[in-house]
Amino acid sequence: MRVVIVGASGNVGTALLRRLHAEPDLEITGVVRRPPEPTGPYANVTWHPIDVGADDATDRLAEVVRGADAVVNLAWQIQPSHDQRRLYRTNVLGSRAVFRAAIRAGVPALVHASSVGVYAAGPKRAFVRETWLRTGIPESSYSRHKALVERMLDEIESDHPTLRIVRLRPGLIFQRDAGTEIARYFAGPLLPGSLLRFGRIPVVPRNPGLRMQAVHADDVADAYLRVLRADVRGAFNIAAGPVLDADVLGRAFHGVPVPVPGLLLEGAAALTWQLRLQPVDRGWVRLALKAPLMSCDRAAADLGWRPETDAVNALRELLAGIAGHAHTESPPMADDARLPGRWGGLLRGRLPGTGNPY
Repeated sequence: MRVVIVGASGNVGTALLRRLHAEPDLEITGVVRRPPEPTGPYANVTWHPIDVGADDATDRLAEVVRGADAVVNLAWQIQPSHDQRRLYRTNVLGSRAVFRAAIRAGVPALVHASSVGVYAAGPKRAFVRETWLRTGIPESSYSRHKALVERMLDEIESDHPTLRIVRLRPGLIFQRDAGTEIARYFAGPLLPGSLLRFGRIPVVPRNPGLRMQAVHADDVADAYLRVLRADVRGAFNIAAGPVLDADVLGRAFHGVPVPVPGLLLEGAAALTWQLRLQPVDRGWVRLALKAPLMSCDRAAADLGWRPETDAVNALRELLAGIAGHAHTESPPMADDARLPGRWGGLLRGRLPGTGNPY
């Protein structure tokens, strides 16, 4: 079975490669903008350097995916948040290029990395199924792009009914090796990461909207493998328990929950983002406050999927990775101190939320 993974060297891609390497009957092809050194999880992969947002991406991708049994599209940019045109180019136009290439090459299965961010605002004390409204959270460009791409898939499903299309919609995805990457993309150089080595978060913001779901990257990878092996279609919510809120985090990390109004959280994010102090704009806070909680019953029933790591331990592993500067040798997950989001980058004028880290 030949599987082509587009965006194979990031957080989920790295975990998926680790999982697929344990399957002796799989031949793996990776597509990324900058191929990693073929060591560790990146070994035994046929790499192709392609920028999915480039004008010739569809033609080049079609040649790579021809003859594949499945294409998994993981390509997505979180940063640079101050360059919305670049994000749209990769996330929306790049996804379109992957889809068009798969159709042109006659690939029988297309698996796309969607997200809880595709959903409209929803409940924080109940769990929505995959049929929940998919209009995204308008203030978040990440959410808008996820919703746009899923609408593309709706049209493709209508026009190409024989193409098996699957969408995975995970919550926050954590693993130790992504510690440096996630710190760069979501916190910036001012995060006192070394303080996290003691497994403590001194102050935890409490807000009724700050109830989120997370999942370990290895469990997400297992879900992708199950999708590749099973004859399933449609969407699957992917998350582990418990729901992460101020009470759960306070107990787990010895922190004190402090009530914080949502408007204050959004305003602080907007101001510090505009000042280039950190890379997360107001839209990310709005998404955290408004995104619904997801039911994963379909993944359990149709895929037999159940997470092996709970959400608290997944987060604990991530925080240890941030404190220990955990990373891999792939460009998105590198420990290069000169990149935006690191002190070395800041000293070189590479401000958080700028530049292309992929």
